[in-house]
Amino acid sequence: MFEWDEAKRLATLEKHKLDFRKAIEVFASDHLITSGKSELEERLVAVGILNGKAISVIFTYRAENIRIITARIARRDEREKLHAYLAGTGEEA
Repeated sequence: MFEWDEAKRLATLEKHKLDFRKAIEVFASDHLITSGKSELEERLVAVGILNGKAISVIFTYRAENIRIITARIARRDEREKLHAYLAGTGEEA
């Protein structure tokens, strides 16, 4: 189950043109999970393809749910790791 803060979803939609409702589709296909940065809680980054573009979904686990923090176009290093992983030449982080 996925959850998020609705105000943050709307802010991300405006800023990055990515809707959390679509971004969660990354979890249903091949994706790479790496560690994220936060001093407050463990955060992870799921990097995958959505509509032909590499995106990063920053999330954490809350009880049995995946809580979406934000979503954005993947950075170059994230895209490179994802493409290496999908090609079978990278290691899962």
